[in-house]
Amino acid sequence: MPPQASPASQLPLFQVVGFSGHRQLAEPEKAAPVIRSALEMLQREAPGEWIALSSIAIGSDQLFVREALALGLSWHAILPLPRAEFAKDFTPAEWEAVEETLGQAEEVRVITENGGREDAYLDCGMETINGADVLLAIWDGQPARGKGGTADVVEYAKAIGRPVVVIDARTFEIRRENWERLERSDASLVNLNQLPDATNAWAQNPFKAPDAIFRFQQKCDHAASHGAPQFRRLIVSTVLLHVMATVIAAAGLAYGLHFTALPWGKLACLAGALGVAMVLRHHTHSHHSWVRCRLAAEFCRSALATWGLPRAAPLFQDLGLPGVRGLTRSLHILHSRSTAARPVTMDEFKRTYLEKRIDDQLAYYRRQEGRALPQFTRLKLGFWIATLLALVSTAAYAVAHTFEIESPAWVVKTVFYFLPITLPVLAAALISLISINDLQRRVARYREMCAMLEDSRKQVSFCQTWNSLERIVLRTERALLQEVLEWHSITSFAESH
Repeated sequence: MPPQASPASQLPLFQVVGFSGHRQLAEPEKAAPVIRSALEMLQREAPGEWIALSSIAIGSDQLFVREALALGLSWHAILPLPRAEFAKDFTPAEWEAVEETLGQAEEVRVITENGGREDAYLDCGMETINGADVLLAIWDGQPARGKGGTADVVEYAKAIGRPVVVIDARTFEIRRENWERLERSDASLVNLNQLPDATNAWAQNPFKAPDAIFRFQQKCDHAASHGAPQFRRLIVSTVLLHVMATVIAAAGLAYGLHFTALPWGKLACLAGALGVAMVLRHHTHSHHSWVRCRLAAEFCRSALATWGLPRAAPLFQDLGLPGVRGLTRSLHILHSRSTAARPVTMDEFKRTYLEKRIDDQLAYYRRQEGRALPQFTRLKLGFWIATLLALVSTAAYAVAHTFEIESPAWVVKTVFYFLPITLPVLAAALISLISINDLQRRVARYREMCAMLEDSRKQVSFCQTWNSLERIVLRTERALLQEVLEWHSITSFAESH
């Protein structure tokens, strides 16, 4: 019986409700229970842990934060301005209460470090929508009284198709808009969670991350390694079958061969190429699963490598890749929650990062270059040889035909007829194999990655402070993730064709 997925290797689903509302409310005591009712409705309608996302301006924002915390929701604060600048919107007593509430936030993010005040509030509202699955708004239905008002935020949410729960600021009635767009689950994360546990995972978790995340990465990596469809090999086989069909046809014409087996051999090659093409067409699901598992494994590998940092690294903040939002959000939130619970010394983090991340990736890219470079060199050499021989044979035929030079029969058949047909096809096939296997880009990219990792190794070894170490690690991980994203784009394009 194949191994099954266990709860110990699954990531939780997180849903985010963003908030926007008026600063001035006529009856705030009536608004609070309605906010709570709306949040409870969200918890009933969609599974997972709900996270509250909002600023903490006077009025509706503070009501929302208070009700969310009272319900046991985690709160992520999103501030339009740095604290010192944001504090100017409050009296000293009000700001003291705000600072106390901010201490309960699981995460505090500042949107604008400079720029106009109204622009900062608008940016804050838009980023709240960008980071949320649902917008909850207290709105009187009137146009915004200034840039960045609730009306602007609600309009933006509707424009990009976010589900919106509007609490009427006058009657406190609740209405829902775009509700059919509410995603009650994350299909990609569900599929990854259902993968069977890895049977040959590492015995030890070297990154000191929670076991569930480590096991999740191991099973995604195992699934990707053992379930990779051989798409490139199948595509190569179609090219080679067409070349063989051409060679058979050219041989029959050049040498006057009339064996019964020849047309059947050519037919078999063409039928085989068509069969492989049909196999490719009907196995895109396995290809998609492979791409999803490999992408998830590499994202988790990057998250695990940074787990010992004092703060959760913003690895996936601006990713915007469809289908991975649930995964990256889960990794970031879990990391944020565990940084204080599992402190790691700088020396221990550096040692683990160098050995288990940089050295491991260096070995991987060197190994990949060692495989790709000889293959690229052989195919390129074969292309030039086939091309030059095709030129020579064609030129020889042109000279002999023009000047009526008598040539032996074997020269006529082989050099004048057979080679000019088959060699250009062979040269085209060889250059196609280079393109299909992406060899030229891969060799150059592997060398670039090795050079980057060698520099990072020196820099990490020298670091003496957490701040400098965080910057180098983040830069290294973003470079590694960029390579993963390039691979994803290429393989996804191949899948669609």
